Formats: sequence, C-alpha cells, structure tokens
Amino acid sequence: MADQQSNISRTTSPNVALGMLLLVYIFNFVDRQILAILAGPIQADLGLSDTQMGLLGGLAFALLYSTLAVPLAWVADKTSRSWVITVSLAVWSGFTALTGLAQGFWSIFLMRLGVGVGEAGGVAPSYALISDHFPSEKRARALAIYSLGIPLGSATGVIAGGYIAATVDWRLAFFVVGLSGLLIAPLFKYFVRDKAKVPAPAEQTVAPYSFMGTVHILARKRAFWLLAFGAASSSMLGYGIAFWLPSLLQRSFGLSLIDTSLFYGAILLFGGVAGVLGGGMIGDRLGKNNKAAYGLVPAAAFLLAVPLFAAGIMSGSATIAFILFLIPQALAYFWLGPVLSAVQHLVPAESRATASALFLLINNLIGIGGGIFFLGALSDSLTPIYGEDGLRYSMLYSLTFYVIAAALMALAARPLKKEWIAED
Repeated sequence: MADQQSNISRTTSPNVALGMLLLVYIFNFVDRQILAILAGPIQADLGLSDTQMGLLGGLAFALLYSTLAVPLAWVADKTSRSWVITVSLAVWSGFTALTGLAQGFWSIFLMRLGVGVGEAGGVAPSYALISDHFPSEKRARALAIYSLGIPLGSATGVIAGGYIAATVDWRLAFFVVGLSGLLIAPLFKYFVRDKAKVPAPAEQTVAPYSFMGTVHILARKRAFWLLAFGAASSSMLGYGIAFWLPSLLQRSFGLSLIDTSLFYGAILLFGGVAGVLGGGMIGDRLGKNNKAAYGLVPAAAFLLAVPLFAAGIMSGSATIAFILFLIPQALAYFWLGPVLSAVQHLVPAESRATASALFLLINNLIGIGGGIFFLGALSDSLTPIYGEDGLRYSMLYSLTFYVIAAALMALAARPLKKEWIAED
C-alpha cells in the first residue's frame, strides 16, 4: 500500500503522459493497419478471398476487442489505468509478432483475436488518463493529439509493412512490429503513473467505480447514444476504407505494393494529422460557449467528405485520386476530438474509462466488426458485375454510412447542451 501511494505521489507531467500515451496509440494502429497493406501478399500466399480477409480485418479483431474493453475499463477505473494499458500493450504486441507464424485463415483468425484481447485494455483507460491530466477547456485538443496515433500509426504500418513485405517477406513485418511494441511496454509504465483519485461527494447518488452506476447514467443520456451510433456508422466506412483502399489502389489503379504504401501512407499522414488536430481545435473553440458544436462540427465534416471521397474513388488517375482523397481523409477524422471529449463530460470523472469503453463497444463492434467485412463481402458480390472494379463500387455505395453518421451527430447537438456535466 505504501509503495502504491509513493507511486501515485510521484506525479506525471501532463505532457509526458500525453506523449507516452500517443506512442502507445501509434503502436495500437500500426498493429491494426499492417494487415491491410499486407492483404495482397497474404491472399496470394494463403489463397484467401476478400470475404475471408474482411473477417480477419474486422470480426476476428473486433469481437473480443469490443466486448472485453468494458470489463477491462472497469478494472482500470477501480485499480490502475496505467497498469492496464501496460499489460494490454504487451499482450497485443505479442500476438502481432505471432501472426508472422500463421499458416492459414484460422491461425491468423486466432492471432487477430489475441490482438483484439490486448488492445481492448488500451484505449478507454487512455481517454480517462488524459481527462485526469487535462482541464475541460483543453480536453478536446489533448484527446485530438492522442488521436494522432490513428493517422501516425496507420501511416507507419502501411509504409513500413509494405516496404518490408516487398523487399523481404510479409511475415517479417509482423515480427518487427510486434517485438517493437514489447520493448515499449516497460518504458510506458516507468514514465506514466495514475493521478490520485478524488473522493466522490457524499451526496452522490451513484456509487463511484460502479459499472451499473455508469450504465444507469448513460441510459438516460440521449447524446451518448446518438454520438455512439453516429461514430459507429462513420466507422463502418472509415475502417472499411482504411482496410480496403490499399487493395483498391493495386487492383483499379495498378500501383505496386511499395507505391501503394507510399501513396496511402502519405494520405493517412497528412490528411489524418490535419483532420485530427483541426477537429480538436475547432471543437474546443466553438464548444467553449456552445456545447452543441461537439456534435455539429463532425456532422458538417462527414457531409463535406462524401462527394470528395466519391470523386477520388471513381477517378481514373492515381495522381488526381491522391489530391481528392487528402481533404476527405482529413474530414473523416474531425469527429475524434469533439466526440471523445463530449463522452468524457457525460459521466462523473471516476466513471470515464467505463463510459469510454461502452462508447467504444458500440463504435468498434459495429464499425470494425461490420464495416471491413461488409465492404469485402459487397466487393465479392459486385465482382461478377464490375470485375476488378467490384471493390471500387463497394466503397462508392458505402458512402451512405457517412450521411447516416452526419444525421445522428447533428441530432446529438441539442441534448449535448442539456446533458453536459460541467467540472474543473
């Protein structure tokens, strides 16, 4: 007990905590995105269909990732958020490395289940740690900086994975990425510690750290459900495009594996970073005086992204497609800072990780579990009609998910103003 109190008393600088959490999140998305750039070599080596790859990229990962996130977040709220993240990083990195030994569909499926188990304990406790270290008026920007792990990790996974696979072997890419994450785990725990928990007020009616207490709070929050299902709808397309765009670039635009990795890596890096930071800054600025902005900003971004994505998908030139994809890729990330910050403000501070996990359960089970598989299965069904362009039309038709997401985010604007919990 004395050691635990001593560990907590050695406070972590907010910027150091944020920097280390960002590093872990980068590895989180390197491990997710690497399968997308390696889909071509894996399919060629193991004879897998688009539907099977959709299951590996979606359901195999999302099944346990989404469901275990809730109990692991509750454990993080009740015990140590930094320890849960550390162990999670080690587990998902280990299974990523083991993926390099896979010999067929089911062995990769099991390894992706393991990656999902590990990553289940990484994100929601990280949201809560950031909210512990940063005040309300800076929280969307801090969460946006943390969310840079998505484009940075995705771009790193695409570029590094594609280069290693093209020059050596796709299996080596999994070994390198997984073992690198294992080395980071002890460094993270050394530098990042939990903040001391503030005792709950005596008049609080919901018991602190109670899972059902958090569920009861959220059950009455219309904004939570609208934001969660809006994010899930956007993720159906977002994760689907993230997984299948490398294959589209090779099939319909004729790019090599290395050219594809550089093309898509640049889109993720420049478009993603601009979108994540832009959404966080605009959300904080507009939301300071009007909490509805945390829903309206993402809604506008999704609507603007649809025609630009459509033009890029149907373009016949890789150069023109690159330009067209940059802007909607940025707009697709605008929701992260505002929405994640809003979810943190719908529950008391001691329930943030659990609330985030429930949000992620909806977002990821539907978005990752359904989106990647849906686009792959739709591609297979459209291939007899459009041939090699079946995947292109699968993406085009799936843009409807962004329109649905925009509508749900806009509907969340009014209840957000009423249900927001002011603090700090």
